[in-house]
Amino acid sequence: MPDLTSKQLLLAALRGEPVPRVPVAPLTVHFCARVGGVSLHRFTGDARTLADCVIRTYERFRPDAVCVSADTWVSAQAMGARVGPLTEDQPWGGLGEPFVQTAADLRRIPPPDPEKQGRYPLMLEALQRVVAALGRDVAVVACFDQYPFSLAAALMGINQIMLALNDDPAFVRALMERCAEYGLAYGRALAAAGADVLTGGDSPAGLIGPRRYREVALPFEQRLIAGLQAATNKPVSLHICGDAGPILADMARSGADGLEIDHRTDLGQACRAVGPGMALWGNLDPVGVLARGDPARVRQAARAALAAVAAAGHRRFVLSSGCTLAVETPFANVDALIGAARGARE
Repeated sequence: MPDLTSKQLLLAALRGEPVPRVPVAPLTVHFCARVGGVSLHRFTGDARTLADCVIRTYERFRPDAVCVSADTWVSAQAMGARVGPLTEDQPWGGLGEPFVQTAADLRRIPPPDPEKQGRYPLMLEALQRVVAALGRDVAVVACFDQYPFSLAAALMGINQIMLALNDDPAFVRALMERCAEYGLAYGRALAAAGADVLTGGDSPAGLIGPRRYREVALPFEQRLIAGLQAATNKPVSLHICGDAGPILADMARSGADGLEIDHRTDLGQACRAVGPGMALWGNLDPVGVLARGDPARVRQAARAALAAVAAAGHRRFVLSSGCTLAVETPFANVDALIGAARGARE
Protein backbone atom coordinates (compact mmCIF):
# COMPACT_ATOMS: atom_id res chain seq x y z
CA MET A 1 0.00 0.00 0.00
CA PRO A 2 1.44 3.41 -0.91
CA ASP A 3 2.19 5.83 1.91
CA LEU A 4 -0.91 7.67 3.06
CA THR A 5 -1.05 11.16 4.48
CA SER A 6 -2.61 11.48 7.91
CA LYS A 7 -5.74 12.89 6.29
CA GLN A 8 -6.01 9.97 3.85
CA LEU A 9 -5.39 7.48 6.65
CA LEU A 10 -8.07 8.87 8.94
CA LEU A 11 -10.72 9.28 6.25
CA ALA A 12 -10.01 5.77 4.96
CA ALA A 13 -10.42 4.37 8.47
CA LEU A 14 -13.75 6.16 8.87
CA ARG A 15 -14.92 4.53 5.63
CA GLY A 16 -13.78 1.09 6.79
CA GLU A 17 -11.08 0.71 4.16
CA PRO A 18 -7.88 -1.25 4.89
CA VAL A 19 -5.27 0.96 6.54
CA PRO A 20 -1.64 0.23 7.54
CA ARG A 21 -2.30 1.36 11.13
CA VAL A 22 -5.02 2.77 13.32
CA PRO A 23 -5.15 6.58 13.13
CA VAL A 24 -4.72 8.46 16.40
CA ALA A 25 -6.25 11.85 17.20
CA PRO A 26 -6.79 12.90 20.84
CA LEU A 27 -9.44 15.55 21.42
CA THR A 28 -7.18 18.51 22.14
CA VAL A 29 -9.51 21.50 22.45
CA HIS A 30 -8.43 23.57 25.50
CA PHE A 31 -5.19 21.63 25.79
CA CYS A 32 -4.12 23.60 22.71
CA ALA A 33 -4.19 26.82 24.75
CA ARG A 34 -1.60 25.37 27.10
CA VAL A 35 0.60 24.30 24.20
CA GLY A 36 0.33 27.82 22.82
CA GLY A 37 1.00 29.41 26.21
CA VAL A 38 -2.16 31.53 26.25
CA SER A 39 -5.14 31.91 28.57
CA LEU A 40 -8.38 30.08 27.85
CA HIS A 41 -10.11 33.45 27.60
CA ARG A 42 -7.79 34.51 24.81
CA PHE A 43 -7.92 31.10 23.11
CA THR A 44 -11.71 31.11 22.90
CA GLY A 45 -12.04 34.77 21.95
CA ASP A 46 -9.48 35.40 19.18
CA ALA A 47 -9.34 33.66 15.80
CA ARG A 48 -5.62 34.03 15.16
CA THR A 49 -4.74 32.83 18.67
CA LEU A 50 -7.01 29.78 18.44
CA ALA A 51 -5.63 28.81 15.04
CA ASP A 52 -2.01 29.33 16.10
CA CYS A 53 -2.53 27.13 19.16
CA VAL A 54 -4.05 24.33 17.09
CA ILE A 55 -1.19 24.55 14.59
CA ARG A 56 1.43 24.52 17.33
CA THR A 57 -0.23 21.51 18.95
CA TYR A 58 -0.05 19.64 15.67
CA GLU A 59 3.58 20.60 15.16
CA ARG A 60 4.46 19.37 18.66
CA PHE A 61 2.56 16.04 18.65
CA ARG A 62 1.77 15.20 15.00
CA PRO A 63 -1.66 13.55 15.44
CA ASP A 64 -3.58 12.34 12.40
CA ALA A 65 -6.30 14.97 12.89
CA VAL A 66 -6.71 18.31 14.61
CA CYS A 67 -9.92 19.71 16.06
CA VAL A 68 -11.07 23.31 15.71
CA SER A 69 -13.35 24.12 18.64
CA ALA A 70 -13.59 26.82 21.29
CA ASP A 71 -16.27 25.79 23.79
CA THR A 72 -19.88 24.61 23.86
CA TRP A 73 -21.42 28.11 23.79
CA VAL A 74 -20.66 29.30 20.27
CA SER A 75 -24.12 28.63 18.85
CA ALA A 76 -25.93 29.71 22.02
CA GLN A 77 -24.15 33.06 21.75
CA ALA A 78 -25.04 33.34 18.06
CA MET A 79 -28.69 32.79 18.95
CA GLY A 80 -28.61 35.62 21.47
CA ALA A 81 -27.49 34.17 24.78
CA ARG A 82 -25.19 36.24 26.96
CA VAL A 83 -21.82 34.50 26.84
CA GLY A 84 -18.35 35.41 28.02
CA PRO A 85 -15.40 34.46 30.24
CA LEU A 86 -15.65 34.34 34.02
CA THR A 87 -11.87 34.56 34.43
CA GLU A 88 -8.78 34.56 32.23
CA ASP A 89 -8.27 30.88 33.04
CA GLN A 90 -11.71 29.74 31.90
CA PRO A 91 -13.24 29.34 28.45
CA TRP A 92 -16.32 31.33 27.58
CA GLY A 93 -19.60 30.16 29.05
CA GLY A 94 -23.16 31.25 29.73
CA LEU A 95 -23.66 34.33 31.89
CA GLY A 96 -26.73 35.35 33.86
CA GLU A 97 -30.20 33.90 33.56
CA PRO A 98 -31.10 31.37 30.83
CA PHE A 99 -31.75 33.07 27.52
CA VAL A 100 -34.95 31.17 26.65
CA GLN A 101 -37.67 31.04 29.30
CA THR A 102 -40.88 31.88 27.43
CA ALA A 103 -42.39 31.71 23.97
CA ALA A 104 -41.52 35.38 23.52
CA ASP A 105 -37.86 34.53 24.00
CA LEU A 106 -38.15 31.86 21.35
CA ARG A 107 -39.64 34.31 18.86
CA ARG A 108 -36.77 36.77 19.23
CA ILE A 109 -34.15 34.29 18.02
CA PRO A 110 -33.11 35.56 14.56
CA PRO A 111 -32.54 33.35 11.51
CA PRO A 112 -29.03 31.86 11.49
CA ASP A 113 -26.29 33.82 9.74
CA PRO A 114 -22.83 32.27 10.29
CA GLU A 115 -21.14 35.19 8.55
CA LYS A 116 -22.27 37.71 11.17
CA GLN A 117 -23.55 36.28 14.46
CA GLY A 118 -21.56 35.98 17.68
CA ARG A 119 -18.28 34.12 17.34
CA TYR A 120 -19.30 32.27 14.18
CA PRO A 121 -17.08 34.56 12.04
CA LEU A 122 -14.22 34.08 14.52
CA MET A 123 -14.51 30.30 14.31
CA LEU A 124 -14.70 30.32 10.52
CA GLU A 125 -11.58 32.49 10.33
CA ALA A 126 -9.73 30.21 12.76
CA LEU A 127 -10.75 27.16 10.73
CA GLN A 128 -9.59 28.75 7.47
CA ARG A 129 -6.20 29.52 9.03
CA VAL A 130 -5.80 25.93 10.25
CA VAL A 131 -6.87 24.50 6.89
CA ALA A 132 -4.41 26.77 5.06
CA ALA A 133 -1.56 25.65 7.31
CA LEU A 134 -2.32 21.95 7.76
CA GLY A 135 -5.22 20.89 5.59
CA ARG A 136 -3.29 19.28 2.76
CA ASP A 137 -1.90 16.45 4.88
CA VAL A 138 -3.88 16.45 8.15
CA ALA A 139 -7.58 15.84 8.71
CA VAL A 140 -9.24 18.95 10.10
CA VAL A 141 -12.24 18.24 12.33
CA ALA A 142 -14.55 21.20 12.94
CA CYS A 143 -17.07 21.27 15.77
CA PHE A 144 -20.47 22.70 14.86
CA ASP A 145 -21.02 23.03 18.60
CA GLN A 146 -24.02 21.08 19.91
CA TYR A 147 -26.84 18.94 18.63
CA PRO A 148 -30.35 20.36 19.12
CA PHE A 149 -31.20 18.92 22.54
CA SER A 150 -27.90 19.97 24.09
CA LEU A 151 -28.08 23.43 22.54
CA ALA A 152 -31.63 23.80 23.83
CA ALA A 153 -30.40 22.80 27.29
CA ALA A 154 -27.76 25.53 27.15
CA LEU A 155 -30.36 28.11 26.18
CA MET A 156 -32.98 27.04 28.77
CA GLY A 157 -30.72 25.72 31.53
CA ILE A 158 -30.33 22.03 32.24
CA ASN A 159 -32.75 21.98 35.18
CA GLN A 160 -35.43 23.89 33.34
CA ILE A 161 -35.33 21.73 30.22
CA MET A 162 -35.56 18.55 32.30
CA LEU A 163 -38.72 19.88 33.92
CA ALA A 164 -40.09 21.09 30.61
CA LEU A 165 -39.75 17.61 29.09
CA ASN A 166 -42.67 16.70 31.37
CA ASP A 167 -44.51 20.00 31.65
CA ASP A 168 -44.21 21.46 28.14
CA PRO A 169 -42.61 19.06 25.64
CA ALA A 170 -44.03 21.03 22.69
CA PHE A 171 -42.05 24.08 23.80
CA VAL A 172 -38.86 22.02 24.05
CA ARG A 173 -39.37 20.69 20.54
CA ALA A 174 -40.09 24.17 19.18
CA LEU A 175 -36.80 25.39 20.62
CA MET A 176 -34.99 22.35 19.23
CA GLU A 177 -36.32 23.20 15.77
CA ARG A 178 -34.56 26.55 15.98
CA CYS A 179 -31.42 24.86 17.31
CA ALA A 180 -31.44 22.45 14.36
CA GLU A 181 -31.55 25.40 11.95
CA TYR A 182 -28.42 26.84 13.56
CA GLY A 183 -26.61 23.49 13.59
CA LEU A 184 -27.25 23.01 9.88
CA ALA A 185 -26.25 26.55 8.93
CA TYR A 186 -23.07 26.50 11.03
CA GLY A 187 -22.06 23.02 9.89
CA ARG A 188 -22.49 23.98 6.25
CA ALA A 189 -20.37 27.08 6.78
CA LEU A 190 -17.62 25.03 8.45
CA ALA A 191 -17.59 22.57 5.57
CA ALA A 192 -17.37 25.42 3.07
CA ALA A 193 -14.41 26.79 5.03
CA GLY A 194 -12.52 23.55 4.53
CA ALA A 195 -13.40 21.13 7.33
CA ASP A 196 -12.84 17.45 6.49
CA VAL A 197 -15.05 16.10 9.29
CA LEU A 198 -17.92 17.73 11.19
CA THR A 199 -18.61 16.90 14.82
CA GLY A 200 -20.98 17.99 17.56
CA GLY A 201 -21.91 17.01 21.10
CA ASP A 202 -25.17 15.90 22.62
CA SER A 203 -24.07 14.91 26.11
CA PRO A 204 -27.17 16.17 28.00
CA ALA A 205 -29.19 13.80 25.78
CA GLY A 206 -27.38 10.96 27.51
CA LEU A 207 -29.00 12.01 30.80
CA ILE A 208 -32.66 11.68 29.83
CA GLY A 209 -32.86 7.89 29.60
CA PRO A 210 -33.15 5.58 26.59
CA ARG A 211 -36.88 6.09 25.99
CA ARG A 212 -36.72 9.86 25.98
CA TYR A 213 -33.49 9.79 24.01
CA ARG A 214 -35.31 7.86 21.26
CA GLU A 215 -38.36 10.10 21.43
CA VAL A 216 -36.78 13.55 21.83
CA ALA A 217 -33.08 13.74 20.98
CA LEU A 218 -32.56 11.04 18.36
CA PRO A 219 -35.02 12.33 15.72
CA PHE A 220 -33.31 15.71 15.74
CA GLU A 221 -29.87 14.12 15.57
CA GLN A 222 -31.02 12.09 12.58
CA ARG A 223 -32.40 15.12 10.78
CA LEU A 224 -29.35 17.29 11.42
CA ILE A 225 -26.88 14.57 10.44
CA ALA A 226 -28.77 13.74 7.25
CA GLY A 227 -29.01 17.42 6.38
CA LEU A 228 -25.30 18.00 6.90
CA GLN A 229 -24.30 14.90 4.96
CA ALA A 230 -26.52 15.86 2.03
CA ALA A 231 -25.37 19.49 2.00
CA THR A 232 -21.64 18.94 2.54
CA ASN A 233 -20.74 15.35 1.61
CA LYS A 234 -18.56 15.32 4.75
CA PRO A 235 -18.44 12.66 7.50
CA VAL A 236 -20.43 13.69 10.56
CA SER A 237 -19.63 12.54 14.11
CA LEU A 238 -21.72 12.42 17.30
CA HIS A 239 -20.22 12.81 20.79
CA ILE A 240 -22.04 11.84 24.00
CA CYS A 241 -20.14 11.76 27.30
CA GLY A 242 -20.61 9.20 30.05
CA ASP A 243 -21.72 5.60 29.86
CA ALA A 244 -23.54 5.43 26.56
CA GLY A 245 -24.08 1.67 26.79
CA PRO A 246 -27.88 1.88 27.22
CA ILE A 247 -28.27 4.07 24.11
CA LEU A 248 -25.42 2.84 21.89
CA ALA A 249 -27.68 0.96 19.50
CA ASP A 250 -29.91 4.03 19.24
CA MET A 251 -26.92 6.30 18.65
CA ALA A 252 -25.93 4.02 15.79
CA ARG A 253 -29.35 4.75 14.25
CA SER A 254 -28.54 8.47 14.18
CA GLY A 255 -26.97 8.10 10.75
CA ALA A 256 -23.65 9.49 11.98
CA ASP A 257 -20.50 8.30 10.26
CA GLY A 258 -18.80 7.96 13.63
CA LEU A 259 -19.47 7.99 17.36
CA GLU A 260 -17.08 9.55 19.86
CA ILE A 261 -17.38 7.46 23.01
CA ASP A 262 -16.29 8.18 26.55
CA HIS A 263 -14.10 5.94 28.71
CA ARG A 264 -17.14 4.90 30.74
CA THR A 265 -18.44 3.02 27.71
CA ASP A 266 -16.99 -0.44 27.20
CA LEU A 267 -15.17 -0.40 23.87
CA GLY A 268 -15.79 -4.03 22.98
CA GLN A 269 -19.48 -3.63 23.78
CA ALA A 270 -19.57 -0.51 21.64
CA CYS A 271 -18.10 -2.35 18.65
CA ARG A 272 -20.71 -5.07 18.93
CA ALA A 273 -23.61 -2.67 19.56
CA VAL A 274 -23.01 -0.34 16.62
CA GLY A 275 -21.96 -2.94 14.05
CA PRO A 276 -19.28 -2.80 11.35
CA GLY A 277 -20.76 0.12 9.44
CA MET A 278 -20.16 2.66 12.21
CA ALA A 279 -16.80 4.23 13.05
CA LEU A 280 -15.81 4.64 16.70
CA TRP A 281 -13.55 7.34 18.09
CA GLY A 282 -12.10 6.96 21.59
CA ASN A 283 -11.89 6.12 24.37
CA LEU A 284 -9.04 6.50 26.88
CA ASP A 285 -9.91 8.08 30.23
CA PRO A 286 -8.90 11.74 29.82
CA VAL A 287 -8.45 12.31 33.55
CA GLY A 288 -7.58 9.05 35.32
CA VAL A 289 -5.22 7.82 32.60
CA LEU A 290 -4.15 10.71 30.37
CA ALA A 291 -4.01 13.54 32.91
CA ARG A 292 -3.05 11.61 36.07
CA GLY A 293 -1.34 8.52 34.73
CA ASP A 294 2.18 8.09 33.44
CA PRO A 295 3.36 7.14 29.94
CA ALA A 296 3.52 3.44 30.79
CA ARG A 297 -0.10 3.47 31.93
CA VAL A 298 -1.14 5.40 28.83
CA ARG A 299 0.58 2.89 26.54
CA GLN A 300 -1.07 0.02 28.41
CA ALA A 301 -4.54 1.59 28.08
CA ALA A 302 -3.99 2.42 24.41
CA ARG A 303 -2.89 -1.12 23.60
CA ALA A 304 -5.88 -2.51 25.50
CA ALA A 305 -8.20 -0.33 23.42
CA LEU A 306 -6.59 -1.44 20.18
CA ALA A 307 -6.82 -5.08 21.29
CA ALA A 308 -10.51 -4.74 22.21
CA VAL A 309 -11.32 -3.31 18.79
CA ALA A 310 -9.28 -5.97 16.99
CA ALA A 311 -10.92 -8.75 19.01
CA ALA A 312 -14.34 -7.46 17.97
CA GLY A 313 -13.26 -7.44 14.32
CA HIS A 314 -14.04 -3.74 14.06
CA ARG A 315 -12.16 -1.86 11.33
CA ARG A 316 -13.54 1.67 11.60
CA PHE A 317 -11.68 3.08 14.57
CA VAL A 318 -9.71 6.16 15.61
CA LEU A 319 -7.68 5.90 18.81
CA SER A 320 -8.33 8.95 20.97
CA SER A 321 -9.23 10.30 24.36
CA GLY A 322 -12.78 9.57 25.52
CA CYS A 323 -13.42 13.30 25.87
CA THR A 324 -11.37 16.48 25.53
CA LEU A 325 -7.95 16.42 27.14
CA ALA A 326 -7.56 18.23 30.44
CA VAL A 327 -5.43 21.35 30.11
CA GLU A 328 -2.91 19.92 32.59
CA THR A 329 -2.36 16.65 30.68
CA PRO A 330 1.40 15.90 30.63
CA PHE A 331 2.94 16.22 27.21
CA ALA A 332 4.70 12.88 27.71
CA ASN A 333 1.32 11.16 28.05
CA VAL A 334 0.09 12.58 24.74
CA ASP A 335 3.31 11.39 23.14
CA ALA A 336 2.70 7.94 24.64
CA LEU A 337 -0.84 7.77 23.25
CA ILE A 338 0.24 8.72 19.75
CA GLY A 339 3.27 6.46 19.89
CA ALA A 340 1.19 3.47 20.99
CA ALA A 341 -0.89 3.67 17.81
CA ARG A 342 2.06 4.21 15.54
CA GLY A 343 3.93 1.30 17.06
CA ALA A 344 1.01 -1.07 16.39
CA ARG A 345 0.42 -2.78 13.05
CA GLU A 346 -2.80 -4.40 12.00
